[in-house]
This record gives sequence, C-alpha cells and structure tokens, in this order.
Amino acid sequence: MTETMIKPDLQFSVLCDDVRREDNGKFMLLGLFEIIHARKFPAVHPRLFVANRWCKGTGEFVQRTRVVSAHDNTPLVESPEVTFALNDLDAHHTVISEFNNVTFATQGRYWVEVLINNELIRSYPMMLVESKKEKA
Repeated sequence: MTETMIKPDLQFSVLCDDVRREDNGKFMLLGLFEIIHARKFPAVHPRLFVANRWCKGTGEFVQRTRVVSAHDNTPLVESPEVTFALNDLDAHHTVISEFNNVTFATQGRYWVEVLINNELIRSYPMMLVESKKEKA
C-alpha cells in the first residue's frame, strides 16, 4: 500500500429504494428518487438506501452517511462507520447504507450527507411532500 494518503473522489452518491448485486458483481440501483410523498406527518419511510462509490485515492478511510433535518441540522439517521482501503489510484470501493423506518417529523427539505474521515464531502437535498395520495 502507498504510504502517502490521497483523499478519494466521490464518484457518485445515489438515493434509492433498493440495491441488489448481480452474480457478476454489478450493482443494480432500483427506484432512484429525491422526493418522498406522505399523507400525514410525522411520516415513517420504510426503507431507503444510499450508494456511494469512491475512487482515485490511496489509503484507508472511514465513511458515514446520514440524513439530516434542514430545519435544525440534527441527524435523523446515521449509518455505522465503514472502513475501506484504496491501494492505488485505479482502485474503487462502493459503500451501501440501508436505513429502515426513518421518521420524518415534518414536510420540507432534508439533507443526505456523505462524510469521509469525519469531513463532509457531499450534501444533497431530499424533499418530503404532503400529498393526498401516497406515492412510491
């Protein structure tokens, strides 16, 4: 392993309903979304995934993913820390985080945050919208 650590790039971060892995090793990301519809609040969303792919770095890293309320910046859910290593600049690593029964207190904006070694790398919005009919 290279002695010099190079912080990796986050190639992608995807919010989706499910992640499956084929026999050939490829990931299938199902039901990509950025809005959750609910009839009433608080709302419980049964399951969501965040898939993150890291590349172009060297060293050992610790990744966390969390969903944070835009209202008061408090985390609703947070993944366990995942440690991974990239041995050279051509290596890549995918981290899949699963969150079950996430409770959203109010409609509005929430943030999906991706951290590596406790540094915020990416933050993107997820909206909770009240609707008369619940949508998938």
